[in-house]
Amino acid sequence: MAGPTTAERQKLASGPPRPPRPRALKPRARNLILSLIALVLLGAGGVWLLYGSPWLRVERVTTSGTRILTPQAVHEAAAAPIGAPLISVDTGALEDRLRKKLPRIDSVDVVRSWPHGIGLNVTERKPVLLIEKGGKFVEVDAKGVRFATVGHAPKGVPLLELRPDQENAAASLRRFDSHRLRREAVQVAGALPAAVARDTRAVKVRSYDSISLELNGGRTVAWGSSERGHTKASTLTALMKAAPKARHFDVSVPTAPASSAS
Repeated sequence: MAGPTTAERQKLASGPPRPPRPRALKPRARNLILSLIALVLLGAGGVWLLYGSPWLRVERVTTSGTRILTPQAVHEAAAAPIGAPLISVDTGALEDRLRKKLPRIDSVDVVRSWPHGIGLNVTERKPVLLIEKGGKFVEVDAKGVRFATVGHAPKGVPLLELRPDQENAAASLRRFDSHRLRREAVQVAGALPAAVARDTRAVKVRSYDSISLELNGGRTVAWGSSERGHTKASTLTALMKAAPKARHFDVSVPTAPASSAS
C-alpha cells in the first residue's frame, strides 16, 4: 500500500487549518461605537442626577402675588413635596390643588426654580359685588364666582340689592331668575370705571333692563341693562365731568344720556 504523498505529509505537518483572523474595526466605526457608549453613560448619569442624586431636590417654596391670603396658607394648601426630586414635581397637580383648596385664587403659576425651589405666582380674585347673607358678606368677582364669605364688607365694593319690580316680579322672574339677575349685576359692576366703582354703595336690580347705582352723597345712576357696558361707562365718565354738581345720571341709552340736579 502506498504511503502518503509529499503534499499530504506537508499538510499533516502544518497542523489543522487556522480560522481566519477577524478584521480590525475601521477608525470611523470604532469612534461611532465609542460615541454611542459615551452617550449612554451620559444619559444614565443625567437621569441619576435628576432623580437619584441628593442634589436638585425641593428644599424651599416661595410665594408671590398674595393680597388677602398669607404665604403660609398658600404653602400649606400647595403641599409641595419637600425633599422630592425637583424634576418629578407635578406642577399641574399643585395648581389644581391650590385652586380647589383656596377659592380666592383666580389663577396660579407653579414654576421650578432650579436647583432647589418651587415658586407659586398667585393671582387672587377681586370682589366687584357683595351679597349680604346672615349678617356676613359673600364676595363675588367679575366672572360671577362667589369665592369667599367675610364678616366685614370690604371698602369700595358695592352691595347687591336684588329687588324685582313688584308689579312685574312674577313675569320678570319667570324669564330671568334671580341667578341670571345676579349675573347681570356682576356684569354692570365689572364694567364700572374705577373711580365710579369706588364711589358706588349699591347696585340695585329691579329687572333685567332696570339696573341702577346708588353712589355716595345720595347720587344715582340709571344704567338700564348690562348690555353695552363699556360704552355706558365711558358715557357716564364724560357726563360726570360735564355736570359735576348733578345728582342723577341716566346712561340707559348711552347715545342720549341725561343728568339732573334733583
